[in-house]
Amino acid sequence: MKKTISLLALAFVACISISAQTQQQKVVTSEVKAEATTKAENYAEIKFDTLRHDFGKFSKEDPVVNCSFKFTNVGTAPLVIHQAFASCGCTIPTYTKTPIKPGESGVVDVTYNGRGKFPGHFQKTVTVRTNSVNEVVRLTIEGTME
Repeated sequence: MKKTISLLALAFVACISISAQTQQQKVVTSEVKAEATTKAENYAEIKFDTLRHDFGKFSKEDPVVNCSFKFTNVGTAPLVIHQAFASCGCTIPTYTKTPIKPGESGVVDVTYNGRGKFPGHFQKTVTVRTNSVNEVVRLTIEGTME
């Protein structure tokens, strides 16, 4: 008899424990859904005026050329550029380091240094990583060093 009562008490405690865990999961799930809705409504979005720049022809006597890629945050949350890197060491990007508020603009400046390089046509890419909905954007520069 004692064994039966003990088993029933143990089963009762187990059922209560399982019920409490199920209710807790429902609360956590609804919190995650609310957070996902908030994130979907607040987002950063980067939009560049142009993704490509052609330097045209330039002299190997003055092989350093620069250009700027202007962008705007068209989203509803601050935009942060995490990283900008080039496809080779002869191309150096610099970018706006502070968060860009919605509606504001920033710039990615790119310097190509052709010193010591062979004359001719080149094409290089700069990869920009952000917190934007389009996380990765590739900018292209090209030209002909004569």
